[in-house]
Amino acid sequence: MSCFPCFSSKRSESRKEPPLTENAEQDEFDNTQKNTNVPIQNSNAPAQTDVGNESNGVKTFTFRELATATKNFRPDYVLGEGGFGRVYKGSLENSGQTVAIKQLDKNGLNKDFLTEVNKLCLLHHQNLANMIGYCADGDQRLLVYEFIPLGSLEKHLLDLPSSQQPLSWLARIKIAYGAAQGLEYLHEKANPPVIYRDLKSSNILLDEDFTPKLSDFGLSRLGQMGELMGSYGYSGPECTSSGQLSVKADVYAFGVLMLELITGRRVIDTTKPTHEQNLVSWATPMFKDQKRYPELLDPLLDGEFNLKELNQLVAVAAMCLQEESAVRPLMTDVVMTLSFLTTGSGPTADHGSSGD
Repeated sequence: MSCFPCFSSKRSESRKEPPLTENAEQDEFDNTQKNTNVPIQNSNAPAQTDVGNESNGVKTFTFRELATATKNFRPDYVLGEGGFGRVYKGSLENSGQTVAIKQLDKNGLNKDFLTEVNKLCLLHHQNLANMIGYCADGDQRLLVYEFIPLGSLEKHLLDLPSSQQPLSWLARIKIAYGAAQGLEYLHEKANPPVIYRDLKSSNILLDEDFTPKLSDFGLSRLGQMGELMGSYGYSGPECTSSGQLSVKADVYAFGVLMLELITGRRVIDTTKPTHEQNLVSWATPMFKDQKRYPELLDPLLDGEFNLKELNQLVAVAAMCLQEESAVRPLMTDVVMTLSFLTTGSGPTADHGSSGD
């Protein structure tokens, strides 16, 4: 969209290397391993507590430790369940640290489990749900994460109880900006880079201040067919046609996430009229007419929004959702654009309102 100058093509053209693909991602990791034995750490990584055994900065736990932490995986300790298995809330006995423990489905795991998990444990950013360690006792495979108290964005945006206040306009901008920063870290700053593969509202967790943290990033590589994974509605057209994933597939999924934040609608909702069931298909015609942008707004916002910010958010979503992956922006460009909104509004954790 030419009305959105923040996404000029000059930046992308200046980068001669092609977008990272799944094969390039693996090759880059292999080269990194050959060239250094030093664990890849982010300088802002949080301090780890003294639990479990530690090897090269990665903590290993016994199955008994994690069974104790979850009271033998009691059903009332279950936080949720996804494609990779159940997630339990637990308390580590040695430190008292509250954690989230993901018990993986052993049938779908590949033989490179330890290699892939060691990569993921080295990724630390304020907008990632940091992995603390893992368990590989016998045939048991579990992952241990920091505990994120408010649960998923999906719960606060799409599964909102009538008794709960909806996310404010400013909170939605903050969540979009934080999620973009997390994705930018995986694409541009992690070494080697990581393709998320399954960005969606249920995989974004919120802390007490409504700071978003991406979860389950990179887990698709643990599966035998992981490179083909993704969630229906969030995958770019190229994923369906060729099965080839790149960072630009993540950018498309981020565009879908932006639409969910703006509209409060699910990407696929069969309870809607037929022409509104696919969120992207329903919203796309409105991208061409700025006067129609307010039609996209979540009714629960009750008119509390800023029109200029809405125009920019819709423009970001439209750029990310372009059918040709090559013309979608880099996440670095998205972060830069959203940073202007947070600077202008002042990012906030409160469910306040922004006048128009």
